[in-house]
Amino acid sequence: MPIIRKTFSALSIARRLFLPAGGTLLLAQFVVGAASAQGLPLIRDAEIESLLQDYSRPIFQAAGFGGGRVTVRIINNDAFNAFVLDGANVFVNTGTLMQANTPNEVIGVIAHESGHIAGGHMAALRARIAKDQTRALLTQVLGLGAMVAGGVQGGDSGRDTMQGGAAIMQGGSSVIMKGLLAERRSQESAADQAGIKYLTATKQSGKGMLDTFQRFKEQEYLSDQFQDPFVRSHPLSAERLARLNQLVTTSPYFEQKDPASLQLRHDLMRAKLSGYLETPSAVFNRYPDSNTTLPARYARAIAKFFRGGGGALEAAVQDADAMIRENPSYPYFYELKADFLMRSGKMAAAVPSLRQALKLAPNSPLIRVELATAVQNIDSADAQKEAIDQLRKSLVEDAENGHAYRLLANIYYKQGRGPEADAMTAQAFFYEGNIKQAQIFAKRAQLKLRSGSPEWLKNDDIINYKPQT
Repeated sequence: MPIIRKTFSALSIARRLFLPAGGTLLLAQFVVGAASAQGLPLIRDAEIESLLQDYSRPIFQAAGFGGGRVTVRIINNDAFNAFVLDGANVFVNTGTLMQANTPNEVIGVIAHESGHIAGGHMAALRARIAKDQTRALLTQVLGLGAMVAGGVQGGDSGRDTMQGGAAIMQGGSSVIMKGLLAERRSQESAADQAGIKYLTATKQSGKGMLDTFQRFKEQEYLSDQFQDPFVRSHPLSAERLARLNQLVTTSPYFEQKDPASLQLRHDLMRAKLSGYLETPSAVFNRYPDSNTTLPARYARAIAKFFRGGGGALEAAVQDADAMIRENPSYPYFYELKADFLMRSGKMAAAVPSLRQALKLAPNSPLIRVELATAVQNIDSADAQKEAIDQLRKSLVEDAENGHAYRLLANIYYKQGRGPEADAMTAQAFFYEGNIKQAQIFAKRAQLKLRSGSPEWLKNDDIINYKPQT
C-alpha cells in the first residue's frame, strides 16, 4: 500500500559500521544528528521511490556506482536532513522532500551525499574514530598516572601534579575533538565539489544545492536545540560556501531548469506525503479548495478518506476516479483508488485497479505486493497461485522486502506447506533485523527442506550468519 512504514535500526548499523568494542556513539553527533537510536522510521512507497530513482540514477552513474549498488531510503521525519551511513544507502527525510520546492534541490542533496560515498568518507571516519579512541585511551592513562602520582606525593607539589594530570586529560580530548571536526569539514567540502562534478556531468544545475546550504547557513548562529539536523551533520563555513558558490555559478548549466513533467511529479510527491502523513485539517489548510491544481486535488482526496465519517470512502474514490479519467496513463492514481478500497476491507474491488497500475508500472515490486495482498483474500486456488507468483516476482526485484516474505509465509501456512512457510518467516525476520528469530525459524525449516535446494541454501546462510560487532 502507499506509504508503508517500517523501522530501520540506526543503532545496530552504527555499531556495525563505526564502533570498535567499547566505543562511544560518536556517529550520533557527526552523522545521524537527531535520528533516534531506537530505530529509523523508514517508509516505502512505489510512486515516491520511482521518482527518487529517477532523481538519483544519473547522479549515481556519474559517481561510478550505478546498477543498483546504492539505494535512496526515506525516513519519516519532519526535519530537513539527509545523510549516509555506509556505501550502499542514502537516507533522506520526508521533511527534505516536502520542504524542497524543486526537484533540483533534492537532486543536489543526493549529489552531495553521493560525494560522501564516492570519497569513502564513512570508512575514513570509522578509521579516525578508532584511532582517536586509542589516542584518547593513552591520554587518559597519562593523565590518570599524573593524578595518582600527585595524590601519592601530597602537598602543594602533589596538587600541582594532579591538576596537570587533569589538564592532560582535558587537553587531549579537546585536540581529538578539534581534529575530528576538522576532518568532517574537509569531507563536507570534498562532497560539495564531487556533487557539483556529478551535476555538471549530468547537465544539471547546482543551484538547488547552493540554495539549500545558503538557507541553512543562517542557522549556525542558533543554539543546537533550534538548529535543523542538516546543519549539525553538515558543518558549514564562509569559505566553504564561497567556494561552492563559485563552482555553481560558473557551471555552464547554472540556469538549467527542471523539466515541467518532473516538477509536476515532485509536487505530486509532496502532496502525497502531506495527505498520508499530516492530519486532514493540516492538509486542507495547506491545499484549500481554491487550489485546483492536480497535486492539491491529490492531497485533498487522501485527506477526505482519512477524515472519515459518512461517505468518506465514496468521496475519496470519486476524486481518484476523476484524476484517473484525466490522467489514464498515470499508474499511481489507480494505486491510490485501490488503497482506499483495501483500507476499507474491499479487497476484491481493489484488484482491477491494481492490475491496471501494474500494467502501467510493470517494474514496480511494491505494486506487485499490493496486488498479491488483495488477491490472496479471494478464496480460490487460482487466486492463491497468482498471489504466490506476484510475491516471488516482487522479491526478484526487491529481495529485502520483509512484508512480502510474511505474505508468502501466510499463504504457505494456509496451504499446509509448513517448511516453506517457516523458511519465508526466517527471511522476513532476517531482513527486519531480528537475527535470533530468523535463525530459529531457519533451523526449523531446514530440517524438512530438500538439502541443497535454493530455499535450503538461503536458510543455511541465515543459520551461519554472524552479525558484525
